[in-house]
Amino acid sequence: MDYGMSPELEAFRSEVRAFVEQNAPAIAPKAGVRSAEDEAELALIKAWCGKLFEAGYFGGDWPEQYGGKGAAHSAEHDVVIGEEIARARAPQLAGAGSLVAHALIDFGTDVQRERYLAGIRSGKDIWCQLFSEPSSGSDLASLRTKAIRNDDGSFRVTGQKVWTTNGHWANYGYLLARTDADAPKHKGISAFIVDMTLPGVDVRPLREMTGTSDFNEVFLDDVVLPAEALIGEINVGWNIANSSLAHERSGVASSTVRLRQGVEALMDLAKNVTRNGRPAIEDGGVQEALGKLTAEVEALSALVYANISRWSRGTERVQDAPMAKLMFSELGVDIARFALELSGEAGILVEGDRDAIDDGRWQDEFLYARAFTIAGGSSEIMRNIISERGLKLPR
Repeated sequence: MDYGMSPELEAFRSEVRAFVEQNAPAIAPKAGVRSAEDEAELALIKAWCGKLFEAGYFGGDWPEQYGGKGAAHSAEHDVVIGEEIARARAPQLAGAGSLVAHALIDFGTDVQRERYLAGIRSGKDIWCQLFSEPSSGSDLASLRTKAIRNDDGSFRVTGQKVWTTNGHWANYGYLLARTDADAPKHKGISAFIVDMTLPGVDVRPLREMTGTSDFNEVFLDDVVLPAEALIGEINVGWNIANSSLAHERSGVASSTVRLRQGVEALMDLAKNVTRNGRPAIEDGGVQEALGKLTAEVEALSALVYANISRWSRGTERVQDAPMAKLMFSELGVDIARFALELSGEAGILVEGDRDAIDDGRWQDEFLYARAFTIAGGSSEIMRNIISERGLKLPR
């Protein structure tokens, strides 16, 4: 279902769909947010992202002077683009390029914008997000990485970051570090640009239970950043990070498309496996489970479109995004778990195994699904935000 889409947006959807069909790289899709498996795949993704920027789909909300469409590009346009890329199971923008671009556009200097935005638009430069730390995941403001200012205006950075997707491919990092240890924890943080080739930057890929290494831990050992690496004013990094994150509104909308595809694939699976000697799709319990998952996906889609509508009118509520994120994360786990239950013994088989169902798709989906209940704010934190800030319940 597409809720409240105008004829203009539906025409735009057809345009984007045709573009994606003609230009998306031939890369086998995987569950979740994944990095390129090798340099050849990375080159395909970079070229793809460059085409999307050139067509005005990525970066459409940038000011016209930097290649965007300005006010002519709305949040609804971003939703349509995200949905169509997800529908084709094509790669999304690699890394944190969009995130840092908005930080530079809103808070950076003319020199920074001139130097870095072109590399993001061309797809040449990959950025990673250096926010999370081993003890500062959901409570990001408690981060401990320090950036001490030297007499010449440069900064000496020491600390550790973790869960850094694409860190092993990144040219640059978007870093949050503490610059005032005596200030309240939200007030003493600054934002920086990190050249990932600088001495003292040590990127160590983390092998995940999916068998791949999509994210990394990054050690910063006395890394010297020039004064011009500071984004905006010192000690306002918390505001800069939240402002840039606020631009990312189409993610759950596109992920909802993937959930819907998952339920459709579940229905096909239920037709091709047996339960009690009959196709599983004929079993009343299976039908009930499929109906429940279908209804929940459509409810999430309606919620996402309502959220986008409120955001575009400036009436967004504090609980809107957490509600959608929580529902998406938990639904992904439910869909993948039920697929493995339907698959029976074949559910343990992975990509490349001889008798793997859907080439091991469901094993990959199941192993990755739990990550979404942690990444971007854990389900527990989302429930706290909804209850305390949205419903005004006591802590």
